[in-house]
Amino acid sequence: MAWDFATEPEFQEKLDWIADFVEREVTPLDLAFPHHYVYDKTHPVHEQVLKPLQKQVQDQGLWACHLGPDLGGLGFGQLKLALINEILGRSNWAPMTFGCQAPDTGNAEILAHYGTDAQKERYLQPLLDGKIVSCFSMTEPQGGSDPQVFQCRAEKDGDEWVINGEKWFSSNLRYAAFAIVMAVTDPDVSIYKGASMFLVPTETPGIEVIRHVGLPGEPLGEGAHAYVRYNNVRVPDDHVLGGPGQAFVIAQTRLGGGRIHHAMRTVGMCQRALDMLCERALSRYTQGSSLASKGAIQEYVADSWIELHQFRLQVLHAAWVIDQVGGHKARKEIAAVKVATAKVMKDIVFRAMHVHGSLGVSNEMPLAGMWMTAPIMGIADGPTEVHKVTVARQVLKSYSPAPGLFPTAHLPERVAAARAQFADLLQHDHANSIF
Repeated sequence: MAWDFATEPEFQEKLDWIADFVEREVTPLDLAFPHHYVYDKTHPVHEQVLKPLQKQVQDQGLWACHLGPDLGGLGFGQLKLALINEILGRSNWAPMTFGCQAPDTGNAEILAHYGTDAQKERYLQPLLDGKIVSCFSMTEPQGGSDPQVFQCRAEKDGDEWVINGEKWFSSNLRYAAFAIVMAVTDPDVSIYKGASMFLVPTETPGIEVIRHVGLPGEPLGEGAHAYVRYNNVRVPDDHVLGGPGQAFVIAQTRLGGGRIHHAMRTVGMCQRALDMLCERALSRYTQGSSLASKGAIQEYVADSWIELHQFRLQVLHAAWVIDQVGGHKARKEIAAVKVATAKVMKDIVFRAMHVHGSLGVSNEMPLAGMWMTAPIMGIADGPTEVHKVTVARQVLKSYSPAPGLFPTAHLPERVAAARAQFADLLQHDHANSIF
């Protein structure tokens, strides 16, 4: 029977190197450069600073760990990737430094699984080499989480497809070399069979950015996630991924991995918040004693540690299940992790922010910015409510209705059956009780 919570010494050495490297070499980038520069390959920090750091990662055999060797990666699997991302989640720049940043990891998985040799050469290899970044363009302004109301269309015209329609919050389109665009190709069937994925180079004529949408705290119009309109955007027939009608099969490959990777990095972010909480509790004194001596603050620390420990084990277990049976058979575990991610992030970071008082909500601490990550995690790759439905449906599949009028746990029937099973002994006890 295999049942272990230990990390083999050889891989633990790699994790120790990653932790030291991220803290010493990568974290200073977070302090010097705003997070949007992470994806702006034109900024000199990429060539002058990031590229040498990436070379160190490559020399350690830790580059692009999210893909198997046959797909251009190193084949660590999701469990090892979870342990790595737990560390990388402490820094905005760390995923890019290790070649496993969102949304590029998911897009790389799509290309690796469904791309042709020519598509892999043109798009996947530069992505894996860290030379470009990509965009995932799926949701629409009138139907973010409901693909049944998607309106963006792609129609065949000779040996080309012509794309028309709007997309909302297209991730990092501002800096991307290409986008993976979902469009309806057969409106006469279910969206789940009538949508396709297209590789669209961002220099293609007809791509109109209505505006750049940012995250909280960013000035209006200066974000990286585009509200975009595709106006007669033409792509060759060989730029369809996996064939017409395969969009949702492909999307599950991408989104499943994206959800677990978000959770992995959230473990690291929450640990960072817990570290700040504990340091503040031991450093701050009020009414004659430290915050750490107050019962309410001890409850904050205990609740945060317990929730993070539970969540970490849940994430690691989900990663293990994916390694064992594949992401398509781990829908329940992935969805459950996705639901827990936002809640754990919100609760732990809020406590850390609250203990810091006005300093915690100021722009002189990272906590308020971290706290805004929680609602983002509740929306990215599908809202929490949708994933709760998935979990419930998957759980209910292992149950059956009661065969009779009353539940199987109904006591009168169960007691009668138990008494019938042990009738001789019960008769013996009854006889002895007479004397």
